[in-house]
Amino acid sequence: MPSNSIKNWPKFERPRELLLEKGPDSVSDAGLVAILLRSGIKGKDAVSLSRELINHFGGLRGLFGASKAELEKIKGLGSAKIAQLMAAIELSKRCLKEEIIGKAVLESDKDVLDYLALSMGDLKEEFFKVLYLNKANVVLAAEDLAKGTVDEAIIYPRELVKRALELNASSVLFVHNHPSGKKEPSQFDIEVTKKLAAACKVVEIMPLDHIIITPEGLFSFKNESIL
Repeated sequence: MPSNSIKNWPKFERPRELLLEKGPDSVSDAGLVAILLRSGIKGKDAVSLSRELINHFGGLRGLFGASKAELEKIKGLGSAKIAQLMAAIELSKRCLKEEIIGKAVLESDKDVLDYLALSMGDLKEEFFKVLYLNKANVVLAAEDLAKGTVDEAIIYPRELVKRALELNASSVLFVHNHPSGKKEPSQFDIEVTKKLAAACKVVEIMPLDHIIITPEGLFSFKNESIL
């Protein structure tokens, strides 16, 4: 067994054993990532590899927002380890999505914003998402409407309205991300939002807000009296 193997560590220092005995709160960020990776690479144990990954990407958010191509550039990080990381990240996003479906936005804003921040805050491409809500502002569905910058993506108001009617939604919440970190909307963002809002109002569907998600925070069209 290699001398740098975690199996050579005292049992109470091993991340997996520590998690099972004392709970996940007792394990460091690097230790939790090491459990996902399961093993290290030649000359480096799993915890050391995990610590280097976290430092390389500037923290857990950076690591969990890394693309497959970015992960493939890390020496020693093979397809199996990349798949394990990507699967864990996707599961956490889907779990949060499940938690917001069926909840009233006005009663659980934190849950909704946590989901949006995790699922969109560190994406390298722009996505335009719509949350469909019923009369009680309960989330019926959260779906991507377009991919790419808003001025390049083709966003059809009729598709939005059609889906809202299919779900019997009474209102919608628009969301898109700015990978650049710029919180303020572009003029095109504003024009597209007004166009979508107008189409919704024709069929008596209320546009509640348009939220821009960035790594640095959020921007609300409603709070800024744009919508």
